[in-house]
Amino acid sequence: MAPHRQNNGKGDFAMTMLAEAQQMKEAIIARRRDFHAYPELAWTEFRTASIVAAELQRLGYQVLTGRECMKEEERMGVPEGSEIESCRQRALSEGADPAWVARMEGGHTGVVAIMHFRKPGRTVGLRFDMDCLRVDENPTRQHRPTAEGFASRHPGLMHACGHDGHTAIGLAAARLIAAHKDEMAGTVKLCFQPGEEGVMGARCMASSGIVDDVDYFLSGHIGLGSGTDSTLVCMAEGFLATTKLDARFTGLPAHAGANPEKGRNALLAAAEASIALHTISRHSGGSSRINVGVLRAGTGRNVIPDTALIQFETRGETTAINEFMAAEAKRMVRAAADMYGVDVQMKEMGSAASCRCSRDMGEEICAYVKQLGCYENVLLEQAVSGSEDCSCFMSRVQEHGGKAVYMLYGTEEASGHHTSEFDFNEDVLPVSAATLAELVKYFGSHR
Repeated sequence: MAPHRQNNGKGDFAMTMLAEAQQMKEAIIARRRDFHAYPELAWTEFRTASIVAAELQRLGYQVLTGRECMKEEERMGVPEGSEIESCRQRALSEGADPAWVARMEGGHTGVVAIMHFRKPGRTVGLRFDMDCLRVDENPTRQHRPTAEGFASRHPGLMHACGHDGHTAIGLAAARLIAAHKDEMAGTVKLCFQPGEEGVMGARCMASSGIVDDVDYFLSGHIGLGSGTDSTLVCMAEGFLATTKLDARFTGLPAHAGANPEKGRNALLAAAEASIALHTISRHSGGSSRINVGVLRAGTGRNVIPDTALIQFETRGETTAINEFMAAEAKRMVRAAADMYGVDVQMKEMGSAASCRCSRDMGEEICAYVKQLGCYENVLLEQAVSGSEDCSCFMSRVQEHGGKAVYMLYGTEEASGHHTSEFDFNEDVLPVSAATLAELVKYFGSHR
C-alpha cells in the first residue's frame, strides 16, 4: 500500500516539524531533567504519570489512566500497599497533579492518550516507558547531572536507562502532533507505560485491548549500542523472551549447637537451587540465559536459617526456548526444596515474550526517513541483547493484523545503561520527537 503524501523529497512538512521541535529543544530538555531529578520505580510513577496525563489533556487528547487502560490481574511485581502509599505521598509533595493521582489509586500508573483526526486513515500507536532503576547516581561533579543540578533527589533511585528521555520525547511528539492535527489522518494512541524495568508493566496494558485496533505501532529506545549521534536504527532485533521469578523457601529454625537436627535449612536449599539453576542444559534451538541475582537468608550465625529468598531470571531467543528454561528452573527449585525438607513458593515477577519487528514496515520507515534529511545515518536494523516488554504491545498488534517496529535513537552516552554514570546527548530528544510525529502522519495517511 502506498501512502498518501503531501510532501516530496525532504518535504516542507517534515522540515517544519523538525524546525518546530528544535525550537522546543530547551523545553524538552528541561522536561527530561525534571523527570531525571524525580525518578520513580514501577507502579509508583505517580508524579511522572500525573504530569504526563495533565499535559496530554491540555493538548486536547482524550486521556485514559488507571484501570481504564490496564488489566488488573495481569500486573506483576506490584509492591506492598504501604510502599505505594509512601510513594504517592512523596509524589504529591513534589508537585504531582492531585486530581490525576487520585485516578491512579493502588499504583495503576499507566496513561493512554487518544486523538481522532478529521481525515480518515489508519490508527497509529506509540509507546514510551516512564520508570527508573534501583541505582545510586554518581555524586561527583564529573557526572553532568550532578554538576548541572538535575541529579536524582531520591537516594538509591536513578534514571539510568533513558526513560526520562523517552517520556520527554513522548510529550514533545504529542505536542507536535496536536499542533498539526489538521494535517494528520486517522487516529493516534500514545501509551505511557509503567514498569518496563523488570518487564512488569506492558502486559497489563496490552491485555486491556487498548492497542487491538492499531494498524501501525512504533516504539524505541535511546542508545542501546547505537552510540553515534544523528543516527536512527529503524529495527532493533534480538530481544530475548524472559521470565523473572522469586522463590521463597520456608524451613524450621533451631539452635545450631544444641539441636541442629530439629531445623530445616532454607539457606542451604536456596544455595543448592542457585547452583543447580546454572546447570540447566542449553537449548539447541537458540540462545538461552539464566541468572540468580539475589540470595538472602538467615538471621544469625548460631541459628538454622528458616527463611531464604532467591530472585532469578530466565531468557530465551524465542518464547518457546524461554518457556523451556523457566520450566526447568522451577523443577530445579522444587527439587532443591525437597532435598532439604523445606517448603518453597515461587512467584512470577515479570515476563516478556520474544517478538520480531515487521520487516516491511521497518524497510518503509528506513526509505522514508532517509528522505527527510534529519539524520546523518539511517540504518535498517541492528542486533541488540537483553529483553524489552514492549514485545507485549508489538505481538498484540501483530496478532490483530497490524505491524510494529522498535527503533533505536542513536546518541553518544557517558556510560553504559544501568550504571551510575549513565547520561546521553540531549540533542537526540527533539529530532526523535519530530521523527515520531512525522511517522504518525505518514502511517496514518496509508490507504
